[in-house]
Amino acid sequence: MSTFVLAIDQGTTSTRAIIFDHDGLPVATGQMEHQQIFPQAGWVEHDPMEIWANTREVIGQALGKANITRHDIAAVGITNQRETAIVWDRRTGQPLYNAIVWQDTRTQGLIDELAVNGGPGRFRDKTGLPLATYFSASKIAWILDNVEGARQLAEAGHLMCGTPDTWVLWNLTGGVDGGVHVTDVTNASRTLLCDISTVSWDQELLDAFSVPRSMLPQIKSSAEVYGHVHSSGLLREVPVAGILGDQQAATFGQAAFSPGESKNTYGTGNFLLVNTGTDQVSSSHGLLTTVAYQLGSEPVTYALEGSIAVTGSLIQWLRDNIGMIQSADEVEGLAASVPDNGGAHFVPAFSGLFAPYWRSDARGVLVGLTRFITKAHIARAALEATAFQTREVLDAINEDFGGGLSELKVDGGMTQNSLLMQFQADILGIPVLRPQVAETTALGAAYAAGLAVGFWQNLEELRDKWHEQARFEPQMGTDEREERLRVWKKAVQKSFDWVE
Repeated sequence: MSTFVLAIDQGTTSTRAIIFDHDGLPVATGQMEHQQIFPQAGWVEHDPMEIWANTREVIGQALGKANITRHDIAAVGITNQRETAIVWDRRTGQPLYNAIVWQDTRTQGLIDELAVNGGPGRFRDKTGLPLATYFSASKIAWILDNVEGARQLAEAGHLMCGTPDTWVLWNLTGGVDGGVHVTDVTNASRTLLCDISTVSWDQELLDAFSVPRSMLPQIKSSAEVYGHVHSSGLLREVPVAGILGDQQAATFGQAAFSPGESKNTYGTGNFLLVNTGTDQVSSSHGLLTTVAYQLGSEPVTYALEGSIAVTGSLIQWLRDNIGMIQSADEVEGLAASVPDNGGAHFVPAFSGLFAPYWRSDARGVLVGLTRFITKAHIARAALEATAFQTREVLDAINEDFGGGLSELKVDGGMTQNSLLMQFQADILGIPVLRPQVAETTALGAAYAAGLAVGFWQNLEELRDKWHEQARFEPQMGTDEREERLRVWKKAVQKSFDWVE
């Protein structure tokens, strides 16, 4: 009997393969970073062929480290950076252009045109989303309209498109040799092309963005067998049985299966999701209504989401663009060397502001500078920006969903920074819980795949596997908390109206 499940986590900065045992514990990991391509201001791209090559490599790394073969793997799950769009030729398997990443803002002109009739909420009733460059539809449209010959190829039925889960699955199951062209309900719900009530592609939306239906993958649930790994792969004949967009995967990995349960992932950006059950809860406070997951033929489970564009990538920016630190790990010690931010606040609106503001005109600002400020204060302000943005999203969720969350489960790379986690608890005023297994995104994809093939039996079995590794209790007084938040909001206002 197969004793492991393998998850492919195709993220914004790297691709990983993680092997999990029946207890939901990681056994071995392979990981490779891919190039971040910035052709001009506001443009962010990845090379799809590099991502696919890295996917094959990390699978081999993980199997080698675990000293196991395909016969030991019950199923493969996929989780991915959502909203990132890839268009490729179904005849050759070659991308027509680089992947356009979720952070990319080049399509603002098209978004503005569509918003003339109906405003930013024009399609919110169907999609749960505002009109924004964040989502996939305008990226696909840009490729069709700006790559020579792309529109003609699409109309002739030669092109495919999808988010990275679709690209990885298609290649994994054979590519031009019978590859499966499928996405799941969570990724489909992030395109601005899907009616989330019926979880199907919507012709009005396809027409608005001029995207031919023939390009799009089939929408399936988050946990079912989509196909099997092609005979040319290390995992040949292993079923691929789970797909979840990365934030939904982290929610699933955190066992947030009941309405009101939530998680916050600290990665390139931050994403706070709260399960709303089978109810689609509309937001009046800048949140997204999105699909949380669907298991086989069961009803769709929905969520409210607060998306923050820049958190972990701000630390990456301090390292790579400014040279303030040599590695991301250094930021905690540098920030801890001063007692506070010295009056400095960093609003990292590098791609505008996402929830709860949705201000595409905003840009990053560093305010409150004096001669007293050192790089340590700036490092601390950068970490605190993550916590402040999370507080604003949590306030919006409490307003929309009713009542207040009593605790917050967290995951992602930045949660290993205990200084940040303590400040997060302080500024929220509720406990912050860090799980024993930090890799909840990959774990969620593994759980979905394992459920589909009977490796795990039900959600209660998965819930029993969640264990707390650390708890951060708030220590800041109410008056100080509210004053700190007031000043933060003042700093945010300074980022508005920068792009005319």
